[in-house]
Amino acid sequence: MRHVRDLARARFDLVEDRSRVKQRIEKLLEDALVKISSVATDIFGVSGRQMLGALIAGERDPMVLAQLAKRRARAKTAELAQAAELAQAAELAQAADGRFTEHHARLARLLLDQADDLTRRIDTVTLLLDEAISALDTPPGDTVTSGLDPDTGEILPAPAAYLSAVARISALPGGGPDTARAVIGEIGLDMAIFGTAGRLCSWAKVSPRTVQSGRKTGRGATGKGNPYLKAALGQMAMGASKTDTFLGARYRRLAKRMPKAKALAAIERSILVVIFHLLADPAVTFSDLGADYHNKRVDKQRRTRSLISQLQALGHTVTLTTTAA
Repeated sequence: MRHVRDLARARFDLVEDRSRVKQRIEKLLEDALVKISSVATDIFGVSGRQMLGALIAGERDPMVLAQLAKRRARAKTAELAQAAELAQAAELAQAADGRFTEHHARLARLLLDQADDLTRRIDTVTLLLDEAISALDTPPGDTVTSGLDPDTGEILPAPAAYLSAVARISALPGGGPDTARAVIGEIGLDMAIFGTAGRLCSWAKVSPRTVQSGRKTGRGATGKGNPYLKAALGQMAMGASKTDTFLGARYRRLAKRMPKAKALAAIERSILVVIFHLLADPAVTFSDLGADYHNKRVDKQRRTRSLISQLQALGHTVTLTTTAA
């Protein structure tokens, strides 16, 4: 488990390093007044890499660069050309700054090679991490058992059941293999260590906290907790908040009456509770309750009486007409 944790944290640090390098490349393009990032969603995607490669090779014509757009970016050819024309305009004006010169090309080549090297290292660490997860011993007790094959129903050996945990956690809204590996690297696969989902959330510092001083009782911050686990949960919560799922609807309900950061912390706790139950029983899979879960549980008659009383208190006479279903 220590090996798994070391590899998971090493992968996290490498991804952070690659992100910093990518930000330097974007800053370099901004320095040259090449505003590709204002049009393209990902300047390191297929279209972005084609344009970066052409710029480094010496291509300066904005229309030629715009024609390198692939797939969905082809629809933005005119916008890409307009963005690239900023560099051409600066070149025509013979400005001292704001041109993509050979100096920028050399720096961009060095940074791209560094980003590609980090990507290869991340892929290598990811393979080692999967091997380390599959090599974990079977936890004692009945808390964690071997999983079932969803197709044949046969019992899976422990390593296969553990690898399936990555896929099952990835099924959560906002989740993915990367965040699933990061979570497993911090909490492991044996949930008997924590006992209950509440204890796991308390250890991870995603539970509400009360601060008491004398007779005064107030709310306190959840605490710092494990930075690697919190980062993974934060990414999942941010992604889930934008989805049309139960977790997304829960975030929008909470964000109406509390700060968004606090609502995200509540979603992090919900996600960690789900992960606890997924790891406690490898035969369990995630099933979304739906964005309309809370609306279905509303007592319609009670809600109707409440709204009628509010209208009557405002001096209105209410007559209800039932509509056809």
